[in-house]
Amino acid sequence: MRDHFQEVWPKVKRVHHESRTRYGLPPDPPLDPNGVRCALCMHQCSIPEGQTGYCGSRRALAGTIRGGRPHEGSVSWYQDPLPTNCVADWVCAGGTGCGYPRYARRPGPELGFLNLAVFYHACSFNCLYCQNHHFKELTGKGRARPSRELAEAVTARTTCICFFGGDPSVQVLHAVKAAKLARKLRKGEILRICWETNGAVREPFMTQMADLSMESGGCIKVDLKAWDERVHLCLCGVSNRHTLEAVRSLARRFPSRVDPPFLVASTTLVPGYVDEQEVAGLSAFLRELDPRIPYSLLAFYPSFWLKDLPSTSREHARRCLDVAKGAGLQRVRLANAHLLGPPY
Repeated sequence: MRDHFQEVWPKVKRVHHESRTRYGLPPDPPLDPNGVRCALCMHQCSIPEGQTGYCGSRRALAGTIRGGRPHEGSVSWYQDPLPTNCVADWVCAGGTGCGYPRYARRPGPELGFLNLAVFYHACSFNCLYCQNHHFKELTGKGRARPSRELAEAVTARTTCICFFGGDPSVQVLHAVKAAKLARKLRKGEILRICWETNGAVREPFMTQMADLSMESGGCIKVDLKAWDERVHLCLCGVSNRHTLEAVRSLARRFPSRVDPPFLVASTTLVPGYVDEQEVAGLSAFLRELDPRIPYSLLAFYPSFWLKDLPSTSREHARRCLDVAKGAGLQRVRLANAHLLGPPY
């Protein structure tokens, strides 16, 4: 891909289109000159009347955009016992007690408490290895759920809310409103606001998300899919330029709260795609921003359009881990090691 991108990209692009049209999603971000502009994410879709944006959740009707607004989320949620299977659980307040007593209920893992896991049924990327791809069956379908209903799902044992998906970026109006309502309903209690995101949301919404995490003791977990834009395009169908700039912007606030960390990064080690060269580029990027930013390397398992690939091998993971540490990052971890497989 890096060496022969112009040759392979037309073929890969057709695969992306096929993977989307079978779910009724637009093959590319619509840019109709007479459409209605959506300003939530990097695509800035101009949506024709009666059609949806790239995400499938934002629809132009009668000259306005509907979907993902505070009263109409395409979303589901569940209570997850802490410590949970989270990219940041090895450094966050809920998983370690870091920040106790201001941000955590206990000086160690918050056993007996809950995370409200909030899953948004839409995304601004098209990752061919998406491990939550089932959400595409629900995009733009089902009952619209108001942000207040979500906020009221927080209980006395809930100490954090994690917005993920899909991605919260394309329904950020709903997510931010729900987070603010939940914090208001539980005023004076510990309720961290966290995000797992591809970083595609635009301003001022990224700042709104960051403010909620910063003040509550939560974190923004940005999934860095690849360093080379060509690899990113092949894997995700879109550029990574906006994501990298978003991380650069968020990193400026990182020194304000290093522990528990305000910003956490992660990368899935996709065999044949995300190799040591990709991890080296991302690690150098993070080190330049702040070497204290936690970085999780994640094992890949076969899923969606890349289910013919093997799981990440132990040797692949070890080499990438060594590269990240060698780049000068101070907090690097290999997560979900139980998924690692034999040599390729």
